[in-house]
Amino acid sequence: MSTPSAFRAFRIHNDDAGYRGGIETINADALSPGEVLVQAAYSSINYKDALAGTGKGKILRQYPLNGGIDVAGTVVASTDPAFKEGDAVLCTGSGLSETRDGGYGEYVRLPSAWAIALPKGLSLRESMIIGTAGFTAALALLRMQDNRQTPALGPIAVTGATGGVGMLAIDIFTRAGYAVHAISGKATHFDFLRDIGAAECIDRHQLAFSGKPMDSARFGGALDNVGGPMLAGLLPLIAPYGNLAICGNAGGIGYESTVMPFIIRGVSVLGIASAGTARDIRDHVWQHLSSDWKPQHLERIATREVTLDQLPAVFERMLASESFGRTLVRIGGGA
Repeated sequence: MSTPSAFRAFRIHNDDAGYRGGIETINADALSPGEVLVQAAYSSINYKDALAGTGKGKILRQYPLNGGIDVAGTVVASTDPAFKEGDAVLCTGSGLSETRDGGYGEYVRLPSAWAIALPKGLSLRESMIIGTAGFTAALALLRMQDNRQTPALGPIAVTGATGGVGMLAIDIFTRAGYAVHAISGKATHFDFLRDIGAAECIDRHQLAFSGKPMDSARFGGALDNVGGPMLAGLLPLIAPYGNLAICGNAGGIGYESTVMPFIIRGVSVLGIASAGTARDIRDHVWQHLSSDWKPQHLERIATREVTLDQLPAVFERMLASESFGRTLVRIGGGA
């Protein structure tokens, strides 16, 4: 394979001309530094990508950069002997589309410290259906189990269940032996959620919280994508020594609660920050995702596949809460 002279990328600027993102032709010299040059096959669209691509969230820390916090593809050049031409690799988070060029380009240059050899059991396509969303869900499960979460404590509530993280969490937690109770305001999709593993579906519009500091334990634990009043309402419902993992704030960044669930029931709140996960933990999570925790319904969860040119329209739909499942971005050839 040869190093490209020029290629297409969705590039984001913020300068005197204003904040903007769109398709441009750039060359490899414009890419962020790194030991591994990759021809991208797939990426994905996460809420964070939509915020970055539209400027409606402060995601990028420098400009200009190519968008896309996920990427999977094939090595075309490497100065690190750990990677050779033709190797299949992936990368999620790790500064992509924050401090360095991301996956929304036909080529991306990665630091070898964050490039992960594609695990056996996953294709490039599957790895990007999982992407940051599935990695986040699996990281939450790992942290919960490290803190003694077990299926015996009771079902796991998953909020925002029709989003990418939510759907993949249903599949992953079910694979790991947990009963999952999916919470969503989109009741029309409940049959789909049951098909991918949800033991029960709960309409968030009909989920009445008592407002008491403590209530009857209903869930063994929870993965919350919403925050705000949802987080406050779930805490009194978690069983003794259960874990509530937080990975999103679609419902707000603040919440009101009491210390009672913590000091009476020993409930733990675990923050899930996937972007900067240490390399050894990252490898451990991907090994699970390629084997015993591999989601069984990836092709169903990938509800849309788009090209780089179609990114802006998908960003707007996602920010308008009109997205459903995972959107795969097809960039180049790849299995």
